[in-house]
Amino acid sequence: MEIEFLVKKAQKGDGEAFIQLISQYELILYRTAKRLGLNDEDIADLLQETVLTAFEKIRTLKEVKYFNTWICRILLNNCYRFMNQHKQVVLLDSDTLNALTHQDNLPLELDDMLNSLDENYRIALTLYYVNGLTTKEISEFLSEPEGTIKSRISRAKQLLKNNYYVVGAQSL
Repeated sequence: MEIEFLVKKAQKGDGEAFIQLISQYELILYRTAKRLGLNDEDIADLLQETVLTAFEKIRTLKEVKYFNTWICRILLNNCYRFMNQHKQVVLLDSDTLNALTHQDNLPLELDDMLNSLDENYRIALTLYYVNGLTTKEISEFLSEPEGTIKSRISRAKQLLKNNYYVVGAQSL
């Protein structure tokens, strides 16, 4: 309820409410961009662009309960545009992965496995498990059928499970 209250205040022009909203979402937004393989400098620029866009357009948000989906969508659009313009694939080094592990409380192996997935699977899992979006929200967010999202999440989980057992069997 606090989020919805802050969104309504921000839509009425309350800058302090908007700042409070952003402070609650900045780590989620950072993690989302980081999972796409971007470096910290680019993420900082993309987050700034996302916050500015959100500030300018918050009055266009029709359903305040979808603020999380809305701001993540702005970020992903900015990230995809950036990645398409620069056509670069950034691999995460072990130091970056270790830093993420401490922030996310995820084992390094899980980070490696997520990074090994196809981008569509990785994004679906990240939005579902890291950002806490429902399959319906992800569907709206990515403009794809909900069945497709459910399928991607299921297939990604199966791939991770298969990779986990393959890795486990090799280490024996």
